[in-house]
Amino acid sequence: MAVFLYLLSLGAKVLLLLLFFLFVAFLGFCVYIKHIHLKYDHIPGPPRDSFLLGHSPTFLKIMKNGGVIHDKFREWAEIYGPVYRINLLNYVLVSVTCPQATKEILMSSKYPKDKFTYGKLFHLFGQRFLGNGLATARDHELWYKQRRIMDPAFSTLYLRGLMGTFNERAEKLMDKLADAADDKAEVSMLQLVNCVTLDVIAKVAFGKDLDLMSYTSPLTKAIGLCLKGMVYHVRDNLFQLNPKNRPIINEVRDACRLLRKTGAEWLNNRKVAIQNGEDVPKDILTQILKTAAKEENMTEEEEEFMVDNFVTFFIAGQETTANQLGFCIMELGRHPEILEKVKKEVDDVIGMKQEISYDDLGKLIYLSQVLKETLRMYPTAPGTSRDLPEGLVIDGIHVPRGATCVFSSFVCGRMERFFKDPLTFDPDRFHPDAPKPYYCYYPFALGPRSCLGQNFAQMEAKVVMAKLLQRFDFTLVPGQTFGIVDTGTLRPKSAVVCSVRHRRYQD
Repeated sequence: MAVFLYLLSLGAKVLLLLLFFLFVAFLGFCVYIKHIHLKYDHIPGPPRDSFLLGHSPTFLKIMKNGGVIHDKFREWAEIYGPVYRINLLNYVLVSVTCPQATKEILMSSKYPKDKFTYGKLFHLFGQRFLGNGLATARDHELWYKQRRIMDPAFSTLYLRGLMGTFNERAEKLMDKLADAADDKAEVSMLQLVNCVTLDVIAKVAFGKDLDLMSYTSPLTKAIGLCLKGMVYHVRDNLFQLNPKNRPIINEVRDACRLLRKTGAEWLNNRKVAIQNGEDVPKDILTQILKTAAKEENMTEEEEEFMVDNFVTFFIAGQETTANQLGFCIMELGRHPEILEKVKKEVDDVIGMKQEISYDDLGKLIYLSQVLKETLRMYPTAPGTSRDLPEGLVIDGIHVPRGATCVFSSFVCGRMERFFKDPLTFDPDRFHPDAPKPYYCYYPFALGPRSCLGQNFAQMEAKVVMAKLLQRFDFTLVPGQTFGIVDTGTLRPKSAVVCSVRHRRYQD
């Protein structure tokens, strides 16, 4: 009995000691939070929801209600100006809409991508995701080595050679739409363009025929799950602590594993083909292996590094273009006068040709304007962020060293300060003779870290849209929302359901 009482007393002392240390740690964290406040509170910004959590409750409420966080960023930019502060626990973001500062920071290589956001994309809930691929590598030398190797796969000469594949895959979409038109069936244009863009990236980047117009693929679901998980992983620090979220966390981890396993298999198959002296395409897969060939002895980490780039290109090459096409079809359906104008251009340039050439794309000037205006209102990759290795004065406000600056093309694209009637869809903003937006329109980012595949994406989008406009009339089915879903990338909230009819040409 005495031993029991002694152990009980000892346990109580240990518990009290533990509680004391927890209290001291909490007190120390509060002191640190206060230090952060003192360091950044000279920068204007909205009132914090709480001392510890900062503005996190606001963001969690927006996410829970299916809202778009970038709408809140725009609202605050209108109230607090071109430089304002956002507090997330002990982390501070500085939102910047000042064009001069945007130019200075994004056009320079001395400002690395921010360690918090891009560090979080290395893993999703403990499972490696984008790792140190082109989009996430923070070290400039590491990034530059990859970019230099990948550049040939996105050269104009190589992109010209992709026109056959763009046409071929887009024809499969046209066949699907023709069947729907014959059956007088309604179709989800968002679902179909997701299929065609995944088909394209699988074929031209990795030499694989998925034929998603005829079959479904678990890869499609895996991409969606990873993007959904990415939002919660980056924006909700407490998401992983809630037991109710276990099922979705496990699904996301499985999706990551599937994408990386697929990448490893495709890479290995191509490596074997090269070793056997087989002819292989000069595509992204080959470029990834070229990077590896420069290393005499590949470590396990370097093998993972190749898979990082596979996942980066596979997701980025499909998701953003599909969403741009979905938004474009949605807006054309809402604006019949713009739809007729772009149809006339396609008729004049393409006529009845089935094969669209690279030179044809350059003549589709108004279609380019439509696609650019789509990205102004709906930049599918809405923003980027950079860490400041040294203090900087932006619009008269001193931003301390170590701050993270956030740049949102979505916010700038919807501000009256930069675009008159910003919520009106008007392709003439991008007329060749119109004034060029000055560092307030950057849907593919800017500077050395701008999107490597932007020309690829716009060529693909043009081919798909030109064929669609050439062959079909489409109208949006009534009752749909025209809202946005924020999944890290932005996508249409509705499925962009359309009635499709064959076009009737006058003799």
